[in-house]
Amino acid sequence: MRAAAGVWRWRGNPLCRTTDLVEAWVAFATVLLIVFAAPAAGWLCGTLTHAALRESVRVQHEQRHRTTALVVRAAPGPAVIADPEVSSERAAHTRVVANWKAPDGSRRTGTVSTSPRAAQPGDRFPVWTDEQGEVVGRPMDGVTASTHATLAGIGAAAATAAFLEGGRRLFVWRLVLRRYTRLDRAWAEAGPDWGRTGTGS
Repeated sequence: MRAAAGVWRWRGNPLCRTTDLVEAWVAFATVLLIVFAAPAAGWLCGTLTHAALRESVRVQHEQRHRTTALVVRAAPGPAVIADPEVSSERAAHTRVVANWKAPDGSRRTGTVSTSPRAAQPGDRFPVWTDEQGEVVGRPMDGVTASTHATLAGIGAAAATAAFLEGGRRLFVWRLVLRRYTRLDRAWAEAGPDWGRTGTGS
């Protein structure tokens, strides 16, 4: 930021090198891009992601049907944790053998997962099925789609800002190397005669 702010102040300084001005202009341009381009990239990514997820929500709600399953008996095997980010008490599921009705009205029987509170024979719990009557996951809702789109937009904005800053740092690194190369070359030319009488030092 100090380099960017010094562009105008350094323009007439005789000690200012061309590389100093280039570095300052690059920093200034990077700041402008981070301020304007990064939010724009985040907004664009979030908008496109939201549109795609909303379409997925619509398709899933059209293709998945909610019905009620009736527990017949417990299925062999231990309880499983469906979501490691949720507490074990909420995420623990028990596998049971249950009956449910397919969209065409036929009865289906299979092994499904349910919460321990609805795992006794005769208990009922909601399930989602596809067009063929197979149990599938719950369709995504609008709130989840919006949350994922927002996170995608924030991630895109942050990635754009990081990419721009990384590009600036790489450019400045190459510029410093070039500056040191020129300094070494100049010192090699003037070094042998440095301090001698009549050499103009």
